[in-house]
Amino acid sequence: MENYEEVKWQFKPNKRVNTASQITIRGVLNAIMSALEPSDARPVIPLGHGDPSAFPCFRASPLAEDAIANAVRSAKFNSYSPTVGILPARRAIAEYLSRDLPYKLSPDDVFLTIGCSQAIEVAMTVLARPGANILLPKPGFPYYEAHAAFNNLEMRHFELLADRGWEVDLDEVESLADENTVAIVIINPGNPCGNVCTYEHLKKVAETARRLGIVVIADEAYAHLTFGSNPFVPMATFGSIAPVLTLGSISKRWMVPGWRLGWLVASDPNGYLRKTKIIECITGFLNISSDPATFIQGAIPQILEKTTNEFFDKIINLLRESADICFEKIKEINCLNCPQKPEGSMFVKLNTSLLEGIDNDLDFCLKLAKEESVVVLPGRAVGITDWLRVTFAIDSSSLADGLKRMNTFCKRHAKK
Repeated sequence: MENYEEVKWQFKPNKRVNTASQITIRGVLNAIMSALEPSDARPVIPLGHGDPSAFPCFRASPLAEDAIANAVRSAKFNSYSPTVGILPARRAIAEYLSRDLPYKLSPDDVFLTIGCSQAIEVAMTVLARPGANILLPKPGFPYYEAHAAFNNLEMRHFELLADRGWEVDLDEVESLADENTVAIVIINPGNPCGNVCTYEHLKKVAETARRLGIVVIADEAYAHLTFGSNPFVPMATFGSIAPVLTLGSISKRWMVPGWRLGWLVASDPNGYLRKTKIIECITGFLNISSDPATFIQGAIPQILEKTTNEFFDKIINLLRESADICFEKIKEINCLNCPQKPEGSMFVKLNTSLLEGIDNDLDFCLKLAKEESVVVLPGRAVGITDWLRVTFAIDSSSLADGLKRMNTFCKRHAKK
């Protein structure tokens, strides 16, 4: 047997992949899950994820399931998809989004992606020219940081103001931007903050983007999943003021994150994104990447056109009831404070000074998992320390149990 020990191998790992992968919610949640005590016979309560589909009360609409079955059985969607997605699906998405806009989108404005995550990847990659920088919200969704790091795109973070309902600090945005700034990311409804931006505030964002000459990346993965006083307003409403790249999917509203069907839409009636060849670059990126499953694309027209308001109303009512329970129960936990009633997800302030043996938000989450088998997400995973993201999209009995265990944990660690 030959000895290969002396060979000088030329291959090495791409360190940027490891760096980027560390900046993800999955990575943080995996670390917290590893802290769970195997001997604890109680069920694990997942209050840190964004996937309610595991719970029967949040099951997908039978109509959506039938649409998938019909697409498969038709044998019309067994082939490769065009790069940008099949025309019937793109047309259906354009019509669906146009319902809320003062102008009509074209199928040519729509690009299908593997969930909203790939839409983020596309947007961040095509804008990452050498020397460019991007404005990201703090707190925010760490996939943007991950893809910015992977693409050598400089990140500049602007604050979301908790005392103003997590509005964008527009003065800070203007101070951060320069001639190399290419885009600003707006997540509405807010993730992780659970806020819903007003019409007036979004218009100011668009006007700021226009002054700076940048595109708005509008992450609307949670579009219409709101139950507070502010109605959801698409950022594309202001596409005539500044060009908007709208990112969305069927994952959240239809309760099917595993189906991996999303979109990136050029909401740009003035055509600036085409004139600057951003659209050409998006198509080029999709030419060298994977597509959503064709049969899922084939089901989209039926899913978007025929899902009833009854299904949507049921989901909203379930979320509203869970949010109310969560908000009231959080008040009973001394070291936690929710600054405003959630309109989407819930973001909770953690006061570690009231706790013994808890150093920070990550330490809180690791020990909570170990001692009580409850998983919540530390704020540092989304860019801000000593906060917690609490997801209440689970069945009510599990939610009540999880919050009770959190209260027990906090009382156990309370300073005497």
